[in-house]
Amino acid sequence: MGSMIEFSGNGKPFQGYLATPESGSGPGVIVIQEWWGLVGHIKDVADRFAAAGFTALAPDFYHGKATDEPDEAGSLMMALNIEDAERVIQGAVAELLNHESCSSEKAGVVGFCMGGQLSMFAACVNDSIGGCVNLYGIHPNVQPDFARLNSPMLGFFAEHDEYASPEAVAALDQTLTDLGKEHSFTTYKGRQHAFFNSDRPEVYDHEAAEMCWEWMTEFFKENL
Repeated sequence: MGSMIEFSGNGKPFQGYLATPESGSGPGVIVIQEWWGLVGHIKDVADRFAAAGFTALAPDFYHGKATDEPDEAGSLMMALNIEDAERVIQGAVAELLNHESCSSEKAGVVGFCMGGQLSMFAACVNDSIGGCVNLYGIHPNVQPDFARLNSPMLGFFAEHDEYASPEAVAALDQTLTDLGKEHSFTTYKGRQHAFFNSDRPEVYDHEAAEMCWEWMTEFFKENL
């Protein structure tokens, strides 16, 4: 449904996967990759947003690199340059909102695993984000400045998650509460990290994934 495009951020060229709805236009959503890179699953998520009436852009934070090996994925995640990631975010948001198929004045952002943390980071560095969704976000070097968060946030987490642990989720919830930031977190009992990823049958949970999908699409429709 979608295709690769080029866009720029602070004068640097980047790439991303853009999917547009059959209607011709729809609210804009940025889809941020897991630590694997801009792989088929993330492109499928962008296509699914387009099928639901959104214009979706999944930027490539690894600049062409991708893997299915956990050790290499971990290395790519840890090598992520935060300043470069911010340029990707700013460029992707500007590209999306200026695209002829985007009907909203603000963009939504959703991310998974590493991308969940980057989605929160994006919402804290760009005032053109109108809604943020974090699915079990984790990255030790990405520290969002939540005092700058100006959009509502949804968070979806797993009970059994060594990366985004229940303790870490509780601490994040408390931080946002103390700052008076609008947010709603849901932890799915019995599920594991990456339960939304249908390409990983060992952890994928269809029921939880579908509940997340319905909730976040409604969230974006309400806030964009």
